Amino acid sequence: MNPAFQYNQYLLKRQVFALAGKFRFYEPGGQLVLFSEQKMFKIREDIRVFSDESKTQEVLMIKARQIIDFSAAYDVVDSATGQKLGALRRKGLASILRDEWEVLDVSDNVLGKLFEDSMGLALVRRFLSNLVPQNYDITIGTDRVADLKQAFNPFAYQLTVDFSMDVNQRLDRRVGLAAAILLAAIEGRQS
Repeated sequence: MNPAFQYNQYLLKRQVFALAGKFRFYEPGGQLVLFSEQKMFKIREDIRVFSDESKTQEVLMIKARQIIDFSAAYDVVDSATGQKLGALRRKGLASILRDEWEVLDVSDNVLGKLFEDSMGLALVRRFLSNLVPQNYDITIGTDRVADLKQAFNPFAYQLTVDFSMDVNQRLDRRVGLAAAILLAAIEGRQS
């Protein structure tokens, strides 16, 4: 596995004022470890993640299964091996008031879920102000395995991804980071 996926914490920054979404992941020391750029005018979402901005080594693919993304499922694939690592499926109707996703294993069995942590704050974000930062949890069973917390910044999107509570590494970091990119991409379209 690529060493970029060894960290317990990452900072995701989405570039402001770019025509297509550009996402950079930094390790705790501030070094860039992953880069992704959404392709413009794609009918079906196909996000590639690279080890750096030169895009010479692709390490991860996130591919939508269908064109309509109301309840879309996104396969997460290791680029080096072509092996599917799992998938993320948005819960369409449930996500209207509060974002909810299912985390799926390689056979599409529900492994866990990704959700906004507060229904009250989710409603405030949707109906009053999108300046309230989002906070998401990923759980497997009843155990919280990741925390994705948006920093308050009206000019830039920054998301801290924390896997430190997942001491048994039940969640593949690559699937967790794919979830972060999808949240940043979708939040970018909504704001």
